[in-house]
This record gives sequence, C-alpha cells and structure tokens, in this order.
Amino acid sequence: MIDLIDFRMKVKEDKPRGVLKTEKDTNDLIHARYLPSPSLDFFIEHHWTVEWDLRGKEPRLAETLPHPSIHLVIDKNQSRIQGILQGKFSYLLKDSGKVWGVKFKPGSFFPFYQKPVHTIRNRSIPIDSVFSEDVLGLEKAILSAKNDQERLETMEQILLRNLPPLDENVLWIQEVIQYILKNPDVHKVDDLASRLRMNKRTLQRQFSRYVGVTPKWVIQRYRLHEAAERLENVKTSTEFNSLWIWAILIRRTLSRISKRSSENHQNNIQNH
Repeated sequence: MIDLIDFRMKVKEDKPRGVLKTEKDTNDLIHARYLPSPSLDFFIEHHWTVEWDLRGKEPRLAETLPHPSIHLVIDKNQSRIQGILQGKFSYLLKDSGKVWGVKFKPGSFFPFYQKPVHTIRNRSIPIDSVFSEDVLGLEKAILSAKNDQERLETMEQILLRNLPPLDENVLWIQEVIQYILKNPDVHKVDDLASRLRMNKRTLQRQFSRYVGVTPKWVIQRYRLHEAAERLENVKTSTEFNSLWIWAILIRRTLSRISKRSSENHQNNIQNH
C-alpha cells in the first residue's frame, strides 16, 4: 500500500497537447494534472481533474483531440473506463461539477484488462468489469473528498490493490510510442516498421491488442498535435506562410472528425 505520509502530490507542468477549445483557469473553473507515484509510473501517465462552478453563468464548451490512451473516469452517475475515441471530445461545462480521471500510458491498460484493447475502442465499459471495486463507493469517496490530495491517495490505493504483473510487451509499446513522439519525420507505418526492423503486420497486430488503435492512427494524431502546437505559437505572417500546408491539413482533419463525432456523440472530457 502506498505510504500516505511520504507521498507528495506532484503537479504535471507541461502544456497538454490536443486541446482544441478550453477555458483558462479562473475562480469558477480549475483544471489540474498530477503525476503518479513511482509504484504506478509504469502504467499511469497522470491523474487529472476538472472542477467548475458556473451557476448563474453561461455554459462553457471544452473540446479536445484524443491521445492513444485509456481513461478511468470518475464522474457523477457516469463513472466508467473510457476506450479511445477516434472522434473529437466535447464536454459542456454547466452548473457545477467535478470530474476526476486517470490517464493510462498507451498500451498499459492491457495488463489490467487482459483482453484486446481494440474491443473497447469508441466505447466505454463499467469500472467494476475490470477492477474489483464498489463503483458507487469509489465515486462517493473521490467526489466528496476534501481536496485533490485525498482524491489522489484514494485512487492510487485502488490502483495498487489491482496492480497486475509487468508485461514486457507493454514496455516495448511504450518505447515505440516514444519513438513516434520524438521523431516527427515519421509519417508512415512502413517507415516506422523499417526503422524498428520489424514486420509491419506484427506492429499493427500488437498495437491493436495493446493500444487499441492502429500505428497509422497514432502517427497521424501525434503529427496533428505537433502541427496544431506550432500554429498556435506562430507570431508573424512569414511563420504562418511556412506552415500553411499544416493549417489546411488541420482544417480538413477536424472537419472529418467533427462529422464522425456528430454521428456518434460522446459526452466526455479527457485528454488532459
């Protein structure tokens, strides 16, 4: 069990990628991400939370593009394990509320689930179908906790109680994911397979089983995140002109995603 005396909450400081539309933190809207304890670092990217109080105010829309990660979400009356959604996430913040989530590293949910992760792509499943926990009790404990430190400690204890054995394939998947992230010149699966010196079909099969989406999807999504970030930081017309092709690509991609999302709307907020 985690040592609650020695454990210290560490805020994740880097700017999240994939955010299309959100609001800056104010007195009525707070967003935070926390790093996991060392015991969970292999499996967990971070914990995240959004809390708002917009009573008497206009609702606010949060939109994101997904990362290749599974989320465990604690949300009043709709707590769940959320598979990777290939469309756009939209969540309307209204009245008041709080959502707490756990973002698993790509591929690292498989040891908990022990089934091909592609089977929960574009859908969610009950938390107690994977974790032996009282979901209503968990929801109450998390959402009624006095602060984020208490929420984090509660969630970490639950994850540690259900900790699976390490899977060497997960480590390999994480290394491939990091390679894609750190090498922006990778644009095709053939190129990735060649650099990794492995069979393309094996790569696709492992991604389907462990990550839940194809390596092509992961490559395209990370390149899209990078392009959006570069465009956001453009300061001059000259810089924008050098990136115009990316602007067109983003517009076309978002148009396709929006059409797909409207056909299969999901009321979620993740990708923090």
